[in-house]
Amino acid sequence: MSFFQRDARMGTATQAAPRRLRLLLVDENATARAVIARRLSHRHYDVTAVDDGFAAQKALMTRPSDIILIDMDLRLLPAIATMEKIRAAHPVGHVCIVMIGCGGDGARMIAALDAGADDHIVKPFDFDMLDARMRRVHARADRMALLSRQYAELDARIARRAMELGETREALRQVELERARLMVSVDQLQAEVARLSAR
Repeated sequence: MSFFQRDARMGTATQAAPRRLRLLLVDENATARAVIARRLSHRHYDVTAVDDGFAAQKALMTRPSDIILIDMDLRLLPAIATMEKIRAAHPVGHVCIVMIGCGGDGARMIAALDAGADDHIVKPFDFDMLDARMRRVHARADRMALLSRQYAELDARIARRAMELGETREALRQVELERARLMVSVDQLQAEVARLSAR
């Protein structure tokens, strides 16, 4: 497992750097892994690079990632199986997964998207394009997470209001029962007064 983290102080003072994202790169080709990791570390990613799907799962236990970049040519544990195991192990929250494939991988890329990949990019790729697509996927995941939190808060508020409404209805029922008892008492008193007046 390799880590690539560029010193954040190396950015320019005049332009605000984008937020650094944690990226897990899974690629069995050592040369491609080193090049991609180094290039992305200069684009504000803290990169963890591993060579197979099993190492990816182990890395995620100790170092959570915002984005996982998986090469489609994995052999030890195929790319789609790697993605499915990662999704199964992290059911809470949304891990962004982007697949890297070759030009002739159309059917496999479609299968990966059907299996839950968030996006894919074809080799050879432009690093600015890869960066833009990964940040778009991550921004979408952030919006989805925000919506999920807002829905959960709304559900909790609705549940609280429903409980309050139930308590209010019960209190109103008790008030109505007490009023009915008082009315019976008043009727009894009036009857007693009428009986005593009739003597």
